[in-house]
Amino acid sequence: MVAASRRVDSVCVYCGSSNTTDPDYIAAAGAFGRQLAAAGVRLVYGGGGVGLMGATARGCHDEGGRVLGVMPEFLRSREILYDDVETVVVRSMHERKMLMFEQSDAFVVLPGGIGTLEEIVELLSWRRLDLHRKPIVFLNQKGFWDPFFALVEHTVEQKLTPAGFSGAWTAVDRVEDILPALTRMAEAA
Repeated sequence: MVAASRRVDSVCVYCGSSNTTDPDYIAAAGAFGRQLAAAGVRLVYGGGGVGLMGATARGCHDEGGRVLGVMPEFLRSREILYDDVETVVVRSMHERKMLMFEQSDAFVVLPGGIGTLEEIVELLSWRRLDLHRKPIVFLNQKGFWDPFFALVEHTVEQKLTPAGFSGAWTAVDRVEDILPALTRMAEAA
C-alpha cells in the first residue's frame, strides 16, 4: 500500500445500497456526486446503481464527472450494476476493496449498513497498522455515525485502541464540508 498523495484526484465513497433509507441520505449522496464532478475529482465506488451508491454515481456522471465502479460478479444483480459509467467486474469482495483502495487518494463514508461498516472498519484497521495515511471523512448527517464513533471511543477507553485514534478521520455534518475537509487532511499528511 502507498502513502496518500497531497492532491486529492480520486475519492472512494463507501455508502449504502438501499433505496428504502431516509431520502435525505440519498439526496446528500447525489449532491456529493455533483460536487465531485464540479471539482474535477474522480469518484471510485462499489459499482451499484441503487441506494446512496447509485445516487452518488448518477450525480457525478450526470454532471460530466469521471466515475469508476468496482463490482464483484456475484453482486451484479443485487446491487444492479450502473452501466453508464466505467465499471470493472472483479471476482471477490477482497479484490473489490483492494482495487477501490488502490484507485483512491482519499475516502468518504456516507450512511450505510453492515457492508459499509465492514469496509470502513478494514480501512481504519489498515490506518491503525500504518499501512496508509489517506484522508478519511465521514458525513455524519443527522448524527448517523455517532454510535460508531462512541464504539471506537469505548475501545479507546478500554485500552484496546490507542488514545487519539479518532484523529485518523474527520467527521462533518454537511455535504458541502466534505471536500474542504479532505483537502485539509491531504495537506496535513
